[in-house]
Amino acid sequence: MNDVIETGTGVATPVRILQLVPEALPTFRADVAVLFGKYLPRHGVRCDVVGKGSKAPLQEQGFASVRRGALGQRWRKELSFAWLCLRAMAGARRAECDVIQARDMVSLGVAGLLVARLKGIKFVYWMSFLMCEARIDRARARLRDGGGLRDRLVLAKGLVEYWLLHKVLLRHADHVFVQSDAMLDLLASQGVPRDKMSAVPMGVDMEALATKPQPRRLPGWENVPLLAYLGTLDPMRDIKMVVDALVLIRATYPQARLLLIGDAPRKVDVERLLEHARHAGVADAVHVTGWLPAPEAWQLLAGADVAVSYFPRGLVLDTNSPTKVLEYMALGIPSLGNDNPDQQVVMTESQAGWLTPSTPAGLAEAACRVLADPQGAALRAAAGPPYIEAKRSYRVLAEGVARRYHTLLARR
Repeated sequence: MNDVIETGTGVATPVRILQLVPEALPTFRADVAVLFGKYLPRHGVRCDVVGKGSKAPLQEQGFASVRRGALGQRWRKELSFAWLCLRAMAGARRAECDVIQARDMVSLGVAGLLVARLKGIKFVYWMSFLMCEARIDRARARLRDGGGLRDRLVLAKGLVEYWLLHKVLLRHADHVFVQSDAMLDLLASQGVPRDKMSAVPMGVDMEALATKPQPRRLPGWENVPLLAYLGTLDPMRDIKMVVDALVLIRATYPQARLLLIGDAPRKVDVERLLEHARHAGVADAVHVTGWLPAPEAWQLLAGADVAVSYFPRGLVLDTNSPTKVLEYMALGIPSLGNDNPDQQVVMTESQAGWLTPSTPAGLAEAACRVLADPQGAALRAAAGPPYIEAKRSYRVLAEGVARRYHTLLARR
């Protein structure tokens, strides 16, 4: 049985979007829940969202309606979700739906494009990640390590969807939203017209941070130099580099600790990261919290002396827009960010953080500068909140996204 919630004020809105997302609902992705559920409705943009099932209680999250697939074994969940998306698109009527939008899903995106054309509805593709390239790279890496049939099938899926994405979806979509200027530049170099793309980087819900979190530390870590990292510990993020930076920092500050606020998709990935810390001799100085509710995570983050945002350089992650450094800056915490293109823009424009090379030595050198001058670091970090409010708050981002939808529909 599929879960459904219908909400609404009864007031007609200028733009109504049917959005298909690959996440379980309720979603905790800010660029879905906060942007489309909270801020875009203020500009007359309402979203009917379709996502995957989960055990969490179904919430409206500000959407016009919420539908999610059934639970069960993985194959059953995927089939239920795909069937629900197809039914939702088949039921879309031009009088009630202005845009069909698919997010990071190539096969269902192609189906959405076809339905939209048949019904005379605009089709938009939202691309937040180089999903096909990442799938291809990961499958090839596993095959090099002795992977089997499953990895060959994943590679084949990645290659087919890459072709569909570039030859069908991006070419024929009415508009394409991308994650960053770097992603826009990449796709433009691959033939996608610039005038039908818009970069929407990640942002921060500054209203949610209006009440600053009360700083908190783990028992026994109250009076030590403390670095914190907030986010996924997926091996793709190479958090071993941050652990290696801690080793160098402890040469100057022997009591320094590293708090990793987050988790990895697989338990073995966390175990390997902690094993790396043991080999480096800092096992007692590294702690992984697991996933925490945002208010609790922010309290621990606010208690740190330095917050670190490290993104490995490379084709896939260079096009991402890191959220963590924005949250660090919004909280007014001294923040380090390596030279990922989007982080480089934010750090350079704001002058509120410390831009570093993508090396343990670079991270360690910047962290030691912050720890050596806490008052100066706090003064510099104070420039973070007003910059985020003006440039990267979802309030501001929503204004630009809403204008794009209204412009797109004005051409109809």
